Amino acid sequence: MRDVEVIDDPAAAMAALEPVRARLLAELARPGSASTLAGRVGLTRQRVNYHLRTLEAHGLVCLVREQPRRGLTERVMQASAAAYLVSPGALGQAAIAPERTADRLSASYLVALAARVVREVGDLLRGADRAGKRLSTLSLDTQVRFRSATDRARFTRELADAVSGLVAQYHDAHAPGGRAYRLIVMTHPLPRATQQEDA
Repeated sequence: MRDVEVIDDPAAAMAALEPVRARLLAELARPGSASTLAGRVGLTRQRVNYHLRTLEAHGLVCLVREQPRRGLTERVMQASAAAYLVSPGALGQAAIAPERTADRLSASYLVALAARVVREVGDLLRGADRAGKRLSTLSLDTQVRFRSATDRARFTRELADAVSGLVAQYHDAHAPGGRAYRLIVMTHPLPRATQQEDA
């Protein structure tokens, strides 16, 4: 089972987003069969089996084992990942993209950057899984509370200068065998609910 699966196929996304199937994916964090799941989700075994077959056809669940049960062969399934995320790539040409957003200071541009990260890292994860390798990434996540808009503007300038300086120091466009990485620094206000939880 993978930690996360980024779904970029539109049909697989539709299968995973259907409410009953989404519930089954959550339930299948631990292996289960149609009969064990039926009681938990309030459906007949046959109906659960139908949904499991659809999820299996899209690679979202996989067979763990087959076992005899009351003269039948029971299929025990498990979700292919602990968590799922639908890639904006599933929307094809309708997906948001940074190059189509003119205002680089807008919330739309930030969302477009985040969508590109999901799309690109999802593709890289699939490639790493196929190759049996680990994907090298770096993530920083922190919070800062500004006293004033002036402090926020000063912080923005200093951060931009610091990042530009580091990039200038380490970037080598012609390094033989080097590998390019995408660096994105973004900030947004915390949702009020998150601020209340932190307090």
